[in-house]
Amino acid sequence: MAIRYDEIDSPIGVLTLGWNAEPQGGLCQIEFGAFADVEPKLRAWSEQRFGTGDWVRDPGALSEAVGQLRAYFNGARRTFDLPLDLRGTPFQIQVWKALTDIPFGEVWSYKDVAVRIGSPKAVRAVGGANNRNPVPIIVPCHRVIGASGAMVGYGGGLHIKTFLLQHEGFSGKGALA
Repeated sequence: MAIRYDEIDSPIGVLTLGWNAEPQGGLCQIEFGAFADVEPKLRAWSEQRFGTGDWVRDPGALSEAVGQLRAYFNGARRTFDLPLDLRGTPFQIQVWKALTDIPFGEVWSYKDVAVRIGSPKAVRAVGGANNRNPVPIIVPCHRVIGASGAMVGYGGGLHIKTFLLQHEGFSGKGALA
């Protein structure tokens, strides 16, 4: 078994996409940066999550994901319809699924997500799960902000989070100032 990958140029830079082609597989990774730049990190991650450090470039396996991301960046898509292969703890998966309920152009606080999953006191744990989201943009962790409306943490950097929220038309007071 090997993780299939391809790269896409985007307004936020090159993204490397990973796909588990095994039965019941799907998109399993989006990493900020070209494969050559993030290869050691990806190999370590896939070894831990999938039991393989093998990555094979296969644009055909990623064509639908690439197409949907291009449509998103071109303003023609607001939601994604891709099979996902999310590997994490049951809590992380619960958080990642809740993130997909955040509507395009809106934001929730970490507390909002914690309440949504029925664990209102798990705000910090929600932040940790958000930080480990393997498929940013598709699972929109960029739509989570601090309780005060402040922009906080994003794996790709706050400038990318700000870009994504502005791209989606979010105009909440204070959050993007």
